Amino acid sequence: MITSDGKQNNSRSLLSTSPDKPSAGWSVSAAAALAQRLASTSLDEPLEDEHIQNASVDEAEKDDEAPATGKELYLHPTPTNSAQLLRQLEARLNSGMGETLLELGVEDDGNPMNLEAEDLNTCVETIEAAADKLGADVTILNQTNSLGSASTITAEGTDDALSASKFVYAHLLIRKRPGKVEDMMELRICVVGNVDAGKSTLLGVLTKNVLDDGRGRARLNLFRHKHEVESGRTSSVGLEIMGFTSKGQIITPALIGKSKLAWDDICAEASKVLSFIDLAGHEKYLKTTVFGMTGTSPDFVMLMIGSNAGIIGMTKEHLGLALALNVPVFIVITKIDMCPKNVLESTISQLTKILKSSGCRKIPIFLNSVVDVLTTAGNFVSERVCPIFQVSNVTGEGLDLLKLFMNVLHANSAGKYDSTQPTEYDITDTFSVPGVGTVVSGTIITGSVHVGDQLMLGPDSNGHFMPTIVKSIQRKRVNVPVAFAGQSASFALKKVKRAGIRKGMVMLSKSLEAKAVYEFEAEILVLYHSTTISQKYQAMLHCGCVRQTAKIIGMDKQVLRTGDRAFVRFRFIQHPEYLKIGTRLLFREGRTKGVGKVTRVFSDAEVLAMKGDQTANAIDSTKVQHGTDSAPSDKKGRRRRHGHLEFSNADLFPGMQSNVPSVAV
Repeated sequence: MITSDGKQNNSRSLLSTSPDKPSAGWSVSAAAALAQRLASTSLDEPLEDEHIQNASVDEAEKDDEAPATGKELYLHPTPTNSAQLLRQLEARLNSGMGETLLELGVEDDGNPMNLEAEDLNTCVETIEAAADKLGADVTILNQTNSLGSASTITAEGTDDALSASKFVYAHLLIRKRPGKVEDMMELRICVVGNVDAGKSTLLGVLTKNVLDDGRGRARLNLFRHKHEVESGRTSSVGLEIMGFTSKGQIITPALIGKSKLAWDDICAEASKVLSFIDLAGHEKYLKTTVFGMTGTSPDFVMLMIGSNAGIIGMTKEHLGLALALNVPVFIVITKIDMCPKNVLESTISQLTKILKSSGCRKIPIFLNSVVDVLTTAGNFVSERVCPIFQVSNVTGEGLDLLKLFMNVLHANSAGKYDSTQPTEYDITDTFSVPGVGTVVSGTIITGSVHVGDQLMLGPDSNGHFMPTIVKSIQRKRVNVPVAFAGQSASFALKKVKRAGIRKGMVMLSKSLEAKAVYEFEAEILVLYHSTTISQKYQAMLHCGCVRQTAKIIGMDKQVLRTGDRAFVRFRFIQHPEYLKIGTRLLFREGRTKGVGKVTRVFSDAEVLAMKGDQTANAIDSTKVQHGTDSAPSDKKGRRRRHGHLEFSNADLFPGMQSNVPSVAV
């Protein structure tokens, strides 16, 4: 591993001085706490002995009823403390979607527990007893002492070096045991990067548990088409999974006693599954790559960089897409076994400079130890942190830290998915399975779907929705009776032809208003354009699973340049789509790029009414200015200027204030 000492020291200082989690060495003295308490007491009124005694009794009763601290909970498992610990673990497991990372040796307020080595087994046994009641397993991932040495605790006991230290700290992984497949945790990770960065090879090494031979042998099982095998380049959206048990073990053929792993074998043993979405790196497949990043609702993006090539080609483009979609990014530098030292140093320097730039504003953290991985994974919910790994798919260097990071990684999906709301399902792919019929795959955004549910499928080319029934449901090729919000699932549909389904369609509950629109309004930011953007400009628009060419029919500014923000009204060229207010969008055309958010959708009735108002306003304006305006009129009395019918922006954006004069459309 190559990185400068300054970078490593900076990363450690950032981790130790995080405002969300005070350092383990920080503490408040008892004298300071007592002084603060006395300062808040009024001395104007005399205190009698009886009052003092009553106050002392009240304080003692409050102390008895006060919740115990972490150290007391672990070392003194009284019935009251055990019940309190059980409630705390249950809350942490629920918030973490079935898993949590516990730092043993540090209180919740950041103060050290001063936990000695001989007390560690007692604490672990107490936590294991509480976790067992919740159907979860406890795994000790790492242990450090106050002197800074680190090790992993084995079944035989604690290291002598750690036992010699007075105070110890440990990281515990608490994860629920595998129950039903429908309750299995899932994380979706998009794998992006330039051509020949080693994306498919790394996924083959991680999912097949075999090292590469340096010629791409590990990636052969991931390709879907013959030309991909021949050229070695991914051209479609690939999908692979990696499973972890409740004890944090990677599911391999040796673990389950089989020569080869199938998806159903992994799901039968897994408590947590990572779904890797392998995307194309070549520029001519950018449309497919953008659709994979917007349509699959990824939790994280893994950006691959070849150490020998550096940051070239589509690397910056893919990093910009992840930043525009507000998806957390971690970076993997590959091929460190074949890269010269000076070239690797140049790649790292270039990467650090880009991440710290004003357009990115990320904090690069190079992870070279288990402690760094566990600390960073717990704080990765912050958008500023960007973990960086250095690996070799041939020698296996750095792969253990990357696997540990993925094992403890959890998504911050609180409030993003709600299973209690009406069902909304985005379709990202379609299939025709012999003996089954039409099958669609995608992600459940809200609600839940049971076998036999009747949903509305659409919109078609005319904007209509049709009813359909879900015959069966699969998660990772395993039949399940129900699927919930946030999960990827495939549905077999009854009496629906595959020719009538396309990517970008949705399935909705009957209680939702199934409405397809041609026109919508969005607040956009132009990331780059060589000249100016004006009305009638067309670009490829990606909004969730929707991808279609759209035309600008109105703006609150006359022209847009790089860096400009504006409210823009779009109209789809081919057919209407289902859009939700607040959905993030991305539009591109050549090197032009822009991002935004849907702020309003217009139904067909609103569009027709608006056109009628525009015509009436144009006629009234012509009557008022008749005889004073030299502009020619058409047969209906509407003014024309240079052959274009003149409307105002107030007609296109009713209710929105704008000082921009009328423009020709």
